[in-house]
Amino acid sequence: MALTIQQIRDDVADVLGEDPADIPDDENLVDYGLDSVRIMTLIERWRRDHGAEVTFADLAEAPGIERWWALLGEPA
Repeated sequence: MALTIQQIRDDVADVLGEDPADIPDDENLVDYGLDSVRIMTLIERWRRDHGAEVTFADLAEAPGIERWWALLGEPA
Protein backbone atom coordinates (compact mmCIF):
# COMPACT_ATOMS: atom_id res chain seq x y z
CA MET A 1 0.00 0.00 0.00
CA ALA A 2 1.42 3.36 -1.03
CA LEU A 3 1.85 6.09 1.52
CA THR A 4 -0.27 9.22 1.38
CA ILE A 5 1.27 12.63 1.73
CA GLN A 6 -0.63 13.02 5.01
CA GLN A 7 0.80 9.77 6.39
CA ILE A 8 4.32 10.86 5.48
CA ARG A 9 3.73 14.23 7.16
CA ASP A 10 2.26 12.56 10.26
CA ASP A 11 5.14 10.09 10.55
CA VAL A 12 7.77 12.80 10.10
CA ALA A 13 6.07 14.94 12.74
CA ASP A 14 5.95 11.94 15.07
CA VAL A 15 9.71 11.28 14.92
CA LEU A 16 10.42 15.01 15.31
CA GLY A 17 7.95 15.54 18.15
CA GLU A 18 6.20 18.27 16.16
CA ASP A 19 2.64 19.04 15.13
CA PRO A 20 2.10 17.84 11.53
CA ALA A 21 0.54 21.20 10.63
CA ASP A 22 3.81 22.95 11.54
CA ILE A 23 5.89 21.14 8.92
CA PRO A 24 5.57 22.54 5.37
CA ASP A 25 5.59 20.04 2.52
CA ASP A 26 8.32 21.86 0.61
CA GLU A 27 10.79 22.52 3.44
CA ASN A 28 14.11 20.79 3.97
CA LEU A 29 13.42 18.49 6.92
CA VAL A 30 17.00 18.72 8.13
CA ASP A 31 16.17 22.30 9.12
CA TYR A 32 13.50 20.86 11.43
CA GLY A 33 15.94 18.51 13.14
CA LEU A 34 15.64 15.41 11.00
CA ASP A 35 18.85 13.41 11.24
CA SER A 36 20.10 10.09 9.89
CA VAL A 37 18.78 8.07 12.82
CA ARG A 38 15.29 9.49 12.36
CA ILE A 39 15.41 8.88 8.61
CA MET A 40 16.30 5.24 9.28
CA THR A 41 13.43 5.01 11.78
CA LEU A 42 11.04 6.26 9.10
CA ILE A 43 12.42 3.87 6.50
CA GLU A 44 11.97 0.88 8.80
CA ARG A 45 8.43 1.98 9.71
CA TRP A 46 7.46 2.44 6.07
CA ARG A 47 9.02 -0.87 5.03
CA ARG A 48 7.23 -2.72 7.80
CA ASP A 49 3.84 -0.99 7.54
CA HIS A 50 3.64 -0.16 3.84
CA GLY A 51 6.16 -2.37 2.05
CA ALA A 52 8.10 0.70 0.93
CA GLU A 53 11.18 0.06 -1.13
CA VAL A 54 13.29 3.11 -0.47
CA THR A 55 16.88 3.57 0.64
CA PHE A 56 18.51 5.98 3.02
CA ALA A 57 20.25 7.63 0.06
CA ASP A 58 16.91 8.18 -1.70
CA LEU A 59 15.50 10.09 1.27
CA ALA A 60 18.69 11.86 2.34
CA GLU A 61 19.17 13.24 -1.16
CA ALA A 62 15.94 15.24 -1.01
CA PRO A 63 14.69 15.55 2.58
CA GLY A 64 11.25 17.03 2.03
CA ILE A 65 7.71 15.72 2.34
CA GLU A 66 6.73 16.51 -1.26
CA ARG A 67 9.89 14.86 -2.63
CA TRP A 68 9.40 11.82 -0.44
CA TRP A 69 5.79 11.49 -1.51
CA ALA A 70 7.00 11.41 -5.13
CA LEU A 71 9.15 8.42 -4.15
CA LEU A 72 6.73 6.67 -1.81
CA GLY A 73 3.27 7.67 -2.91
CA GLU A 74 1.10 6.26 -5.66
CA PRO A 75 2.26 7.00 -9.18
CA ALA A 76 0.44 9.84 -10.90
